[in-house]
Amino acid sequence: MPDHRSLSTLPHLLESAARDTARGITFIGGSFLTYAELRDSAERIAQGLHGLGTTPGDRVLIVADEPETFFRAFWGSLLAGLVPCPVAPPADPSRWATQLEYLRDLLGDPLVLVSKVSHADLPDVGLRAATVDELSHAAPAHVRIPAAAPDDLALLMLTSGSTGSSKAVRLTHANLLAAQAGKAGALELGPADTILNWISTDHIAAIEAHLLPMLNGADQVMTVPATVLADPVEFLRLLTAHRVKVTFTPNFLFGQINQALAQRPPAPQEVDLSQVRHVISGGEATVTATVREFLTHLAPYGLRDDVIVPAFGMTETCAGSVFNRDFATRDRGTEFPPLGRPVQGLRIRVADESGTVLASTDRPGVTEPGEVQLHGTMVTDGYFANDRATTQAFTADGWFRTGDLGQLDADGRLTLVGRTKDSIIVNGVNYYSHDLETVLDELGEVRRGQVAAFPVRPEGADSEQLAIAFVPEGDLADDTAVYQAIVAIRSSTVMHWGFRPQLVLPVTVADIPRGNLGKVQRTRLRTAVESGTLDAAARRADEVSTRFLGGYVAPEGATETALAAIYARALGLAKVPATASFFDLGGTSLDVLRLKLEIQNEFGIDDVPMSTLLQAPSVRALAGRLTGGRGAGGDAAYDPLVPLQVTGEGTPLFCVHPGLGEVLVFINLAKYFTGERPFYALRARGFGQGETHFASFDEMVATYVTAIRRAQPHGPYAVAGYSYGGAVAFEIAKRLEADGDEVKFVGVFNLPPSISGRMNEITFTDGAINLALFLELIDAADIPELTARLRPLPAADQLAHLIDQAPKRRLTELDLTVERFTAWVHLAQSMVHLGRDYEPSGSVGQAHVFYCTPLKGTKQEWLDNQLRHWDDFTRRPTTFIEVDGEHYTLMSPQHVQTFQTTLRRELARALG
Repeated sequence: MPDHRSLSTLPHLLESAARDTARGITFIGGSFLTYAELRDSAERIAQGLHGLGTTPGDRVLIVADEPETFFRAFWGSLLAGLVPCPVAPPADPSRWATQLEYLRDLLGDPLVLVSKVSHADLPDVGLRAATVDELSHAAPAHVRIPAAAPDDLALLMLTSGSTGSSKAVRLTHANLLAAQAGKAGALELGPADTILNWISTDHIAAIEAHLLPMLNGADQVMTVPATVLADPVEFLRLLTAHRVKVTFTPNFLFGQINQALAQRPPAPQEVDLSQVRHVISGGEATVTATVREFLTHLAPYGLRDDVIVPAFGMTETCAGSVFNRDFATRDRGTEFPPLGRPVQGLRIRVADESGTVLASTDRPGVTEPGEVQLHGTMVTDGYFANDRATTQAFTADGWFRTGDLGQLDADGRLTLVGRTKDSIIVNGVNYYSHDLETVLDELGEVRRGQVAAFPVRPEGADSEQLAIAFVPEGDLADDTAVYQAIVAIRSSTVMHWGFRPQLVLPVTVADIPRGNLGKVQRTRLRTAVESGTLDAAARRADEVSTRFLGGYVAPEGATETALAAIYARALGLAKVPATASFFDLGGTSLDVLRLKLEIQNEFGIDDVPMSTLLQAPSVRALAGRLTGGRGAGGDAAYDPLVPLQVTGEGTPLFCVHPGLGEVLVFINLAKYFTGERPFYALRARGFGQGETHFASFDEMVATYVTAIRRAQPHGPYAVAGYSYGGAVAFEIAKRLEADGDEVKFVGVFNLPPSISGRMNEITFTDGAINLALFLELIDAADIPELTARLRPLPAADQLAHLIDQAPKRRLTELDLTVERFTAWVHLAQSMVHLGRDYEPSGSVGQAHVFYCTPLKGTKQEWLDNQLRHWDDFTRRPTTFIEVDGEHYTLMSPQHVQTFQTTLRRELARALG
């Protein structure tokens, strides 16, 4: 075990850890890397960074992705004398460029280090970028590590939130090493204490979990959040398989594990937790009842009842710095336990609004709550290039102001009672209210400036939850206007932050409290919810939802009950009506993929066809399919029509699939039509078991027209198609008009009228690569190299190669095997073959062509040389509408919000 006192900088720590050539890091799904190998890899990367002309002190943004790639880049940067700054792309990709532009200005044109896989998704904002893979190939050479002093800047950590205004916390070598030494002492850690981390590497807790075992001469295990969040019991399996002694988790995971264990406890031989010493609980409040249930569930698996250690830390304190080792003996009867005492080198005090110190760890005593302030060797000295924020963060005598309200007991133990900041901690992650409010403020259904996001914690909840109060743009008494706003808010929140709000409250302007300067007082909104003042708004939301979704219908029988539980988990709801559509309840395209996988696991089914989930989206309908054996059935059972949204009195919109045949791309778009008009998607034949591909373009069009007429017997009609589907939609419109019906809207999403030339260019290899790109199995930057490598290979080998090199997490998300990928490629190829002989003829009344950045060339060239030919096939001038995005991202989460606004506006104009 290294002598903590001999370490003065992080490179010294790496060199010390590397002396033990057996210890190192196990990357789940990857390799085992000894600390010596990590040092050697870091030296090569440092050499590569020197070759790029970097100089000591330069800042480096490391895009947090796979842990192994990240930590190689982290140490390579340090050995080159650079200052690493981890950054994660926001949940909403459209804000990625804005965030990078902000960081470019804040950090002074930093170099960006990124994995090869993520390089193509990096927006071009004028920053130099290099891949870690390329730098790792630098010629081996002993790197002369620039001399560093303990008080030199070692790391910049961005404060939480996905806005472009994050602060960069300055952490020195001395800060980080003092923090690790303090933790090691408080937790009595040594070389045998293997640590597991699953927190994302852009979070200070991941840096802590990496440095701490290195300091102790211990092994460590690293994985990505998805490994645990996709299956909470996997957390227990990892602890077992790697004989983990110490790990960390926010409280919400205890709740998820409790739920999973209550439904399906693992076999006794599958989980053995007898070796676990500490499970640190931090990042959010520890709920004692949740922890007691967790310990009870896992006692039969050897988990001791004293392993839980409530803790407190911040980015500004290098993560955990206060620990409660007394929880098991003193605090099992509390609702929220104290967070404990500070580690060696940290002092705490509590001050009132005037700055008067009420109590401190030097002078403990029970007093009224006040602001928690910290002082010590592991506390930051401020924020990079932000003097104003630094000044505001410290008292005149140099104590850091946490922004938390708390008190100290007679033994000097800290308890938090609230926050002064406008932030929401969900599942251990900070989200800033104004970030989401900025997005929701742009929704047409919400009155500008009248939306507020704030936290609530229902009794017994395992984590804080998000509540949103808003004033609808329409009349508060108009059920349709209110429900459309609720759906738009919920959908936009999911796409921006990645989770659903627990409460969406339609209110009046007077219900949103404001201070003298007009600032929304979110703490008063929270109080209003918890006191029941806003119960009427919650009932109003329930009333309009019931009108559109129907009242609660309880599941019947074992199959419906099991499915209802799966739906509720997927959607984060307490319960779901057996008759409500998964999509009307808020399910997204990613949710339906997870739903498919969980249903297969629950019922022991090899494959639930996506068509079954799409066309039987309620618990009751799906239970009927599963128990009736109607999950497949060949062409006789095939129905191309997928009702993604069925509310509203407006003319229905029928949207035809792109060339890949699938309609998942329309799920997020359809939500915005709630209460306005039904939205149907048309899905190609060939996905279901026993289904054949269409024999001709004409057969496809005729099949879709028949399905459309079954849903809407008479016009006027509205049809549209994405990419390849635009040509199909044109032919459908011609057929409907030929039968004497009016077609008021023909929408074409980024496609010229003639497609045969492009279809004849697409080889089998091109088709397979296009599908892999669409499914995010490959990177756009890899296409030239992949094309050259795959073309000479037999078809089966090409497909196997694409699956072999695809990210395993993505394959799991999609429930994709090489057999299923092969079937999908052949279906997409059948679409290509049908299009090779297709030539447009005749005309429709008018077309609306929505265009964006094409696959090749500029947007203007695409419009002038290709798309304007639609005028040759319409009787009235074509309407051309420019929209955001590129061909493959037109309706992706980062663009769907703006696209839906434009599409709905043009539909309303055309349909009157």
